[in-house]
Amino acid sequence: MDVRPRLLDALSALRDRVDAARFPLPLPGAARARLSRVELLAQLDDYLVPRLQAPEAPLLAVVGGSTGAGKSTLVNSLVGRRVTAAGVLRPTTRTPVLVCHPDDHHWFAGLRVLPRLSRVWMPTQEAAAGYGRAEGRRQPEPVPEEGGDGAYEEDGAPPALRIEADDALPRGLALLDAPDIDSLVARNRELAAELICAADIWVLVTTATRYADAVPWHLLRTAKEYDVTLVTVLDRVPHQVAADVSRQYAAMLTAAGLGSVPRFTIPELPESAGGGSGLLPATAVAALRAWLTHRAQDPEARTAAAARTAAGVVASLRSRMPALAGASAAQHAAAVRLMQRAERAYAAAGERVRREIAAGETLAGDALTHWRGHPRDSTPGELLTALEESLAALLCCATAAADDHVEPAQEAGTLPREAARGASVAASALAPHDPRATADRVGVAVRRWRRCVEEAAEEEVRAAERPAAADPEQVAALLAAALLGGRRARTAGETLAETLGALGALRLCDRGGELLDDCLTRVLDTERDLRLAPLDALDVAPEHQSELIAALSVLQKER
Repeated sequence: MDVRPRLLDALSALRDRVDAARFPLPLPGAARARLSRVELLAQLDDYLVPRLQAPEAPLLAVVGGSTGAGKSTLVNSLVGRRVTAAGVLRPTTRTPVLVCHPDDHHWFAGLRVLPRLSRVWMPTQEAAAGYGRAEGRRQPEPVPEEGGDGAYEEDGAPPALRIEADDALPRGLALLDAPDIDSLVARNRELAAELICAADIWVLVTTATRYADAVPWHLLRTAKEYDVTLVTVLDRVPHQVAADVSRQYAAMLTAAGLGSVPRFTIPELPESAGGGSGLLPATAVAALRAWLTHRAQDPEARTAAAARTAAGVVASLRSRMPALAGASAAQHAAAVRLMQRAERAYAAAGERVRREIAAGETLAGDALTHWRGHPRDSTPGELLTALEESLAALLCCATAAADDHVEPAQEAGTLPREAARGASVAASALAPHDPRATADRVGVAVRRWRRCVEEAAEEEVRAAERPAAADPEQVAALLAAALLGGRRARTAGETLAETLGALGALRLCDRGGELLDDCLTRVLDTERDLRLAPLDALDVAPEHQSELIAALSVLQKER
């Protein structure tokens, strides 16, 4: 495995692009893309890059399988002593256990592989013997290695990797007992998948009663897809049906294109009964042990095993990276459609508000009553307050209508079925509409607009030719009525011209119009941005797709 530095650089760049990809919107296929991203990062970080950086490192054989398949008993039997818990309680394997030769301990004590797992060190076989292992006395407590916290896989604790050293294993080989791939505990299932991704050799263990289950076959199909070095173990096979079960299992493997995968059969023995608490006879695991030892000690076989798995992972990137890029493009497209729909909805709301103001729709209800009673039965302050409340109510209705149109149901008929479904689930990423909070924000903006109108009126009164004849509050009320009343308040402009002069009234109305337009724009833009804020924070960027494809292209070129 002669690896060029530029290939490692290309892999590192590709890994960074995969890590940067995000699939937060609950679109069809997004969950699969997130899972694929996690698996790919695990394979790159835990296996491929470490293997290419250190081709001489020991082979790691991960023993995986379903609940109760006998994985822990098999590992114990291959080592020749009990190094991992086996029993009737499920799941038994909570903390994964890695066993290697003492001379290979340094390869796994650090964070070369499985860097996300803290290390828990166990004494060597000779040290353990001093505690009376043969007499069944208590084993020494695990001692945390430097940099590890010594924690087992308990609720809330970070996952740990327990390392055992035993000279019964040949140099150049390590065995890892993984949690159940079908565990009821989600963290165990995820950890099992992560550990399998770090393996040079996959050892799949199944039983005579469960060899046709869907879960192990999913693992077998994945192994075929990645072209990994694979071996299967058919465990606990009754003598009476051993030939039939072995023949049927072989036929299933052949039909799945896995006929060349090495198969080992372990008969049902008293040692494997009662939850698998004992060790199997050496003869029962001799063939598998010899196969693993040959892979570890024969240079040609060792290179072939590691190179095949590494090459299979690299080759799988040709299909996995475009799939991630496609999912990333779908995320960005859904986000863009959602943003464009929000832009259109709030722009239409702004146009509708301006039309209604021009038509005098704001001068209605209490505002119209106060306008008709002004100035004899209604003070300027009361008229301003009524107009302020009417404008706030109009804006609240406009934002609510815009929010309704942001939902994709309004455009379901104009989008293809798949795009409409994607837009529907993408809309769930938007901030929920809160009428009370919206009313509070609109109220603040409208009160600010009123203060600006009053200040503009005061300035214009001071600049008027006859300032003593004008009341600033009266001018502000007339200006607000002229701006919000449309044709219904035509006399407000005429009264302003009589009070301030034609030029002053025109100047004040222009200034008031700018303030009103600024208020409308600020309110609608703020509500739109608040609704879209969660979508903006998701970092669904268009460059993710192109960067994934570019990274794959560079890697293919280096290969």
